[in-house]
Amino acid sequence: MRAVRTSRRRLVISAGAAVAALGLITGCTAGDTGTSSEPTNNTDNEASGDTVVIGFSGPAADHGWLGAINSAALAEAEKYDDIELKVAEGTNDANLQISQIETFINDDVDAIVLLPTDGAALTDVAIKAMEAGIPVINVDREFSSPFAARVTVLGDNYGMGVSAGTFICEQFGGTDAVVAEIAGIDSLPLTQDRSRGFADALDDCGLEVSNRVAADFTVAGGEAAASQLLAAAPQIDALWNHDDDQGVGVMAALDAAGRDEMLMVGGAGSKNAMDMIKADNTVLKATIIYPSTQAADGIRLARLVAQAKAMADLVEVDVPTRIVLNAPVVTKDNVDQYLPTAFTS
Repeated sequence: MRAVRTSRRRLVISAGAAVAALGLITGCTAGDTGTSSEPTNNTDNEASGDTVVIGFSGPAADHGWLGAINSAALAEAEKYDDIELKVAEGTNDANLQISQIETFINDDVDAIVLLPTDGAALTDVAIKAMEAGIPVINVDREFSSPFAARVTVLGDNYGMGVSAGTFICEQFGGTDAVVAEIAGIDSLPLTQDRSRGFADALDDCGLEVSNRVAADFTVAGGEAAASQLLAAAPQIDALWNHDDDQGVGVMAALDAAGRDEMLMVGGAGSKNAMDMIKADNTVLKATIIYPSTQAADGIRLARLVAQAKAMADLVEVDVPTRIVLNAPVVTKDNVDQYLPTAFTS
């Protein structure tokens, strides 16, 4: 257990930085100071403890979901007077992000919350931090070694596909419906997992993807991919678009082509999408949550780990090594429940 700092809380943000996400976890303290190496199972996690210095690094906020990741993490840290947050400038340059983590190591922070621009590329420096006694909380994009993180917090990409496919099966199971899919970046494991889950769920009710194109999580990419899809498929009964940011472009292409015959399902959980679902006046009838709370959850988990605390709702006296968040379906019937945590595309 690393010694926990007792300095006054400060918020330190590198030039140009933006930070991430929303919250998780109430739990049990390790005693009055929160510094015991053997946590005990009481319920005072929210009580102020010794100051924990947390370094946060994530990709550039060039996407609505990533912007929400960053802002929510910052907001979460602000809730605790025993967190001193050091924030590296968001970047999509893996080498720059590696240097940011090396700076955190040299600064001897108590914990690092890292959403890597490339999990494999950041693995070695994360291992270096762990070997220096600094617990690393890996967010969203996994490292390639189990030794690189104390805790991994993930959205459920495969589960997103399952949720989307299950919803479509509920509407069209037992028919010969034409199902289409607009994926994200095909080279990413997360996209592959989403498509695999979607195909598996459809197969369970006798459906399959008839037409599939890939985009790039951007508005322009979504519009271009959707235009290509619509030209190839004169009839679509159900469409799953992996990402609500690119969904803005998808909806523009549908409107331009006058295609309103289908039921559309989105992905990630943007406010824009939820507002349309609530209004119930477009083809978009559902979206699948991919939580933008992951880095905020990482902030809370880093605090618990550094203060030798655990999670109150578990009997286990240590924070788990892996936490996979849920991928629920948002429809007009439950949209109000999810709107408070929606992000703006």
